[in-house]
Amino acid sequence: MTVRYDGFTVDWLGYATARVETPDGYVCYTDPGRYGVLDDYWAKDGDLVLVTHDHHYDSDGIRSVAGEDATLVIYEGVDPAGIDRDVEPIADLAADYEVVRVEEEDELEVAAAGAAGDASADAGTVDPDATVWSVPAYNDPEGPNASADGTVTHPKGLGCGFLVALGGKRLFWPGDSDALDGFAELDVDLFLANIGGGGIVSDEAASAELADAMRPELVVPIHYDTFEQLEADGEAFAADVAVRSVAVALDERSANQ
Repeated sequence: MTVRYDGFTVDWLGYATARVETPDGYVCYTDPGRYGVLDDYWAKDGDLVLVTHDHHYDSDGIRSVAGEDATLVIYEGVDPAGIDRDVEPIADLAADYEVVRVEEEDELEVAAAGAAGDASADAGTVDPDATVWSVPAYNDPEGPNASADGTVTHPKGLGCGFLVALGGKRLFWPGDSDALDGFAELDVDLFLANIGGGGIVSDEAASAELADAMRPELVVPIHYDTFEQLEADGEAFAADVAVRSVAVALDERSANQ
């Protein structure tokens, strides 16, 4: 079930993959692929594709969503050579698409033709389709997803989250992260909440508290029920967010088609 919001459409396709389309038809995908969520999905309509870290790097998934002139924004720490799955080197993707590597705290503008560059370059000469900010995203070694000795699945530096301005709104996808205090300081209209817990990402309660502090126009939860470790109650989460007077919508049907 497509979520419709102020001219935007949001589809959760499963796991960490969401498709967001602006009223003008600009399409952004978050972390496409893995665990069969894009089997038989070959839309190839994405203008902007975001990849947060190694665990969400899936070259087949990227190719299934990326349009001919797509810009792929891939965290600098993603290293296909160290991934124990059958994935392409990023250089192979760069032969077919515009690829931009970002560090934890970068800003870039994505131009209409699919080109991207540093936001400071040629400032004022390009009317971008999107502005992308990468933000630190991780499991706090003293937080709820840490083991007794402070070990975490996603240490600081492994990945990032993305704040994206497109179509007059700001989309936030935190990737695999705790609900960090700094996220509440971001100016966010559409929050793709990464619920699921399991020692991997924030759980329903923490994400609801973050939504309350962030006060976006709309929350759409994703990244849950993909496998047993990520089991979560989307309806309970939605109810928790709604009682905080924050708008929330579920798209569980699309993710489980």
